[in-house]
Amino acid sequence: MTAPSLHISGDLQLGAQTLCPALDLTCPAGQWTVLLGPSGVGKSTLARLIAGLPCPAHLTGGITASDGLPLDGRVTLMAQTDQLLPWASVLDNITLGARLRGQRPDPARALDLMSRVGLEGFATRRPATLSGGQRQRVALARTLIEDRAVVVMDEPFSALDAATRAAMQVLAATLLHGRTVILITHDPLEAARLAHRAHLMQGDGLHPLPLPATVPPRALSDPATLSAQANLYARLMQVAPA
Repeated sequence: MTAPSLHISGDLQLGAQTLCPALDLTCPAGQWTVLLGPSGVGKSTLARLIAGLPCPAHLTGGITASDGLPLDGRVTLMAQTDQLLPWASVLDNITLGARLRGQRPDPARALDLMSRVGLEGFATRRPATLSGGQRQRVALARTLIEDRAVVVMDEPFSALDAATRAAMQVLAATLLHGRTVILITHDPLEAARLAHRAHLMQGDGLHPLPLPATVPPRALSDPATLSAQANLYARLMQVAPA
């Protein structure tokens, strides 16, 4: 599978309101592009547009792939909420995409992913019996099993404890190697650790953010990672509400 780069351009508008003007964002092929910024600026809205999902907002420009092919069928989205079917088992939730497309599910791969996200033995459980962090890991496994060239992840690790979050970041970076990933997060350390490129999205547009020269995923204890975290946090504080 060859993942394309993406180019996103134009004003992000919701009705008469411009959420973020003059977008000119390139998401390089096979790399992680991370978006940070205050709530309400349109990060999750942009995620839905990239994924081709219905959305009240629109771009005055567009979203194009470097290979010139449509993105339809090549993008998967992990949304902020886990969106698990309450009546379905963990295994059925993970393999939902294949069944919706009329394809044969791959339970062996699903069970392997369940083990890798720390949910071995949970196949028959229902979402109501899971913690918030466990539900989010089911959603992560459901995203990873799709094996798409472009992956959009909106706060994918937000419900996890610190140790599990760190482990799932490494797992996602490993399994999504070579994919074009757009990650939305409010966590400066997550951005400093995972991003090849990072941008601050705010009401006056996109602003590139400095990152270490090393290749992600970066070690949590690396002084360069911690320095980048501090710099990103300082930038976020500048645009935070008073």
